[in-house]
Amino acid sequence: MPSNLEERPYRLYRAGPRGLKARLRGEEDELALTPDYRTYRDGGRNRPRRRTWKRVLVGLLIALVAWLLVSLVLFLISASVQSGGVPSDAQAALTSGSNMLTGTDNVLVIGTDQRPAGTHEGGANTSDAGSRSDTLMIWRIGGGVSRRLSIPRDTLVRIPGHGTNKVNAAYAFGGPALTIKTVEQLTGLKINHVIIINFANFPKFVDAIGGVTVTTGRICSKISGGVQNGGFTLNLPPGVHHLNGRDALTLARTRENSCNAASNDLTREGYQQQILNGIKSQLLSVHTFLHLPWASWYAPQAIRTDMGGFTLLGMFAGAELGGSAPVQILKPTGAASVPGVGDALTVTPEAVHQAVDKLVNG
Repeated sequence: MPSNLEERPYRLYRAGPRGLKARLRGEEDELALTPDYRTYRDGGRNRPRRRTWKRVLVGLLIALVAWLLVSLVLFLISASVQSGGVPSDAQAALTSGSNMLTGTDNVLVIGTDQRPAGTHEGGANTSDAGSRSDTLMIWRIGGGVSRRLSIPRDTLVRIPGHGTNKVNAAYAFGGPALTIKTVEQLTGLKINHVIIINFANFPKFVDAIGGVTVTTGRICSKISGGVQNGGFTLNLPPGVHHLNGRDALTLARTRENSCNAASNDLTREGYQQQILNGIKSQLLSVHTFLHLPWASWYAPQAIRTDMGGFTLLGMFAGAELGGSAPVQILKPTGAASVPGVGDALTVTPEAVHQAVDKLVNG
């Protein structure tokens, strides 16, 4: 029988060190149970967990993936809602393209003079039928390439089935389908995709990514009579400017600049290409990341296109890989006054060939 006097086994613990003041006072270390060495009746299941940098990092990664996933879902839903915005005859006029990551496609960007229903702009056309194309741009994109060629709206061309007219009349005669055929006939290029700018939602997208940066001369612009008449007004000094969505759209539409009589449609197209470059540069900004769900939602709504969500993602990725595209405009070689058409710009086949070669080969 064991004796009660026998020493019971005790568990020894490391002494918790006293502070410097206690040591100076001559106090000795006492046996103390530090949190790291305590024993728990439940076997340590309720032991406090230390927050390590690894756990913090994992939490941040989970939050990052969730943020990107939400943005992706919103982008795909928005793109699905916008699908069907391009007429079937326009889709039939397109040539099948690549994925714009490893291959290169030709995307026709169209901006029309149609304005949203309920606009206060005097004389604005609120119907797509009969609208003319204010902006025509071929964007060659994919496989590490990003180049653009703007075609002035007053360029005199042959429109299939409608004789000779300004290139912007093709949209009024036959919508995006006839515009695609006219541009292909002019340049000899096959168009793989089409984008039609939605002026109602374009400013919302630009605001969602935090605006765009452009460099301009002196700008004194009044669109449709200016703000006082229901239009838009833009006044800028020469230099670098960060524009919100409304001002970016006003600059993109500015043909007449009362501060510079030399400004014309070619000047405007140069600004339009700057705005696209500004959008591309802003896509990887901190502001865009913090507002990524909103930008993802408005991006597909700023356009009408034949492209679905994943094809659009490939286009945006191709744009980032291709870098900022240099400004290139199909410069006219002359002018003409055509009965029933009015004053127009002319361009020789040689000039068209040179511009297209630069677009394709750099």
